[in-house]
Amino acid sequence: METEFIYWRHPSIPGIKIEEVCGGEDKSGKLWKEMAYQLYCENGKESYREIGHFHNGAPFLFGEESRISISHADHFLVVATLPATPEVDLAVFTRRAAMGIDAERTDRKQVLNVRERYLSGRELEMIPADDLQANVMAWTIKEACYKALLCEGIDFREDIRIECMPGISPAVPVYDKKEFPEIVYGKALCRREGEEIELTLFSYESEGHIVTLAYSPQCAKFAKG
Repeated sequence: METEFIYWRHPSIPGIKIEEVCGGEDKSGKLWKEMAYQLYCENGKESYREIGHFHNGAPFLFGEESRISISHADHFLVVATLPATPEVDLAVFTRRAAMGIDAERTDRKQVLNVRERYLSGRELEMIPADDLQANVMAWTIKEACYKALLCEGIDFREDIRIECMPGISPAVPVYDKKEFPEIVYGKALCRREGEEIELTLFSYESEGHIVTLAYSPQCAKFAKG
């Protein structure tokens, strides 16, 4: 029996649009990815969307002036979008459009075996070795920051420093404040070509995945909530 794909588009608390595709568990590998991307492209607000990539690998939408960032894990695709920024060149790094997203399964135990490869000595002390959720979140933080920086040769351990971890927040602006009494943002300090870049971190859980946004405090955002 075939399982359906599910498409979901929503704003987020930080003011960044997020779109998710999940389902289709009977499909796997390359076929699932192709079908998920097709579903995303078909659900453009006004017309079909086509994804391209700059020379540095960063994705973009043909005919659009908005920064996008993409992540896909097991049967899960997530795309984050900023408002249009026609004043900047999306092919290069700028704080006005510095944003990345990453998602990973909450039960991906492999991150525990390689944490020394992506966490600094200080981060290894800050993040308990037996806390799987925290280690998965840390991995998504490093990946999301890397995407936001648009720079090759970034050392995850030395060039992306987690100053404080975010909490698990609700995915959407309207939520039960009894369940989430406080939204906890995190912060990363990154080194890019000799310059220090501060990125805000926001994480939430969806369909068995931890999703993390990393973005510059100066980047363009939609109205919150």
